[in-house]
Amino acid sequence: MAAIQLMKSVLEDYVCKANDCIQIKLVRSESDVFDDSKGFQPEFTHQLFGQNENIFGYKGLKIQLFYTAAKLTPYLNKVCTSEIKKNMFDGVQADDVLKVISDKLEIPIVDNLDKFIARIPEDADFTPTGTLLHSYPKESDDTTKYYEIYKNTIDVPGFQEYHKRLQTFLWWYIDAAASYIDDDDDRWMYFTLFERYMVDGKKQYALVGYGTVYNYYAYPNRIRPRISQVLVLPPYQRQGHGLAFLETMYNDFRADSDVLDITVEDPSDEFVRLRDYLDCRNCMSLPAYVKDKLPQGYNDDMAKEALEKFKINKKQARRVYEILRLRVTDHSNPEEMKAYRLDVKQRLNIPFQKQKSDYEKLKKVLKPEELTAAMEGTGTQERQDTLETWYQELMTFYRQVLERLAMA
Repeated sequence: MAAIQLMKSVLEDYVCKANDCIQIKLVRSESDVFDDSKGFQPEFTHQLFGQNENIFGYKGLKIQLFYTAAKLTPYLNKVCTSEIKKNMFDGVQADDVLKVISDKLEIPIVDNLDKFIARIPEDADFTPTGTLLHSYPKESDDTTKYYEIYKNTIDVPGFQEYHKRLQTFLWWYIDAAASYIDDDDDRWMYFTLFERYMVDGKKQYALVGYGTVYNYYAYPNRIRPRISQVLVLPPYQRQGHGLAFLETMYNDFRADSDVLDITVEDPSDEFVRLRDYLDCRNCMSLPAYVKDKLPQGYNDDMAKEALEKFKINKKQARRVYEILRLRVTDHSNPEEMKAYRLDVKQRLNIPFQKQKSDYEKLKKVLKPEELTAAMEGTGTQERQDTLETWYQELMTFYRQVLERLAMA
């Protein structure tokens, strides 16, 4: 038993956290290859290494996943101070970490550093594919940097092959990206964001972000774009690019008469806040959302104007109303806050009203003991507690949006 415990203790020293030992890098020049400050880490690794996000079999492990900044030519390598060999611990083997990554990425990978460095100058010939939708400057460290946003479909020459490399970032930064999207489906739209910079008087590009949108059918002859994924890479986050990216998508959808409204698929909390901010900022200009009308409650004019002007769907329009009403509510006035709280909770209570209807139906077909089991956890106190939790969570989100609106 003691020997087993000792072996277990020794083997635990060979467990590494995948998020900590993977370094991703966008390389513009040979000097970037050796500059650790250019690297950044993944946000998620469970989709490759399991829920614990562990890699077994190494000490001092460093995994280098480098891309040339424009063409995204990839290089993959690992270094470590110690690695378990097959004959060390009764045949226990280290994870074949490079194979796990290369199999998941499903693209040709350069495994020789000199060959990778030789490929870097090829980026000078890169030009983004697709339609240029928007370009904008950003001030940074007393210099002005320039950015461009493009829209592609999969049949744009050269884009399908580029997309195979582009989508590999999803494994590291989009939770639950269980598989690549079907790029043979022509209902997908793709948006790319690049930094444009000059080298020896010639334009060059570096990837900043990537987004995908699926055009769902909307009866009888419209489409309903659903934003699936939006990613701004870590070196460019917290700089306003997410807002510029989303606003450009919105403007493109709104210019299309076939688009009914805009939806979002399973958004992250950060994306929810970004979307709320943009929609609130836009709706503040609408007559239905003026300060004097908000305390009177949500109405059809709000939904209609948000849809017609900004293609905001009804559910999101209601959320925008709640945020903007909170903005004009006097928080020091108990009566105003009570009226606001009751208004929001009335909406939150809708699922429980459905449960009440279901209860009446079940009463007719279930025995008393079966009915009790079916409705467990839906009593008055449980419902009130749940509503209060939902309400407080919303207030946290809403206040963050209002703080950003106040700084705009």
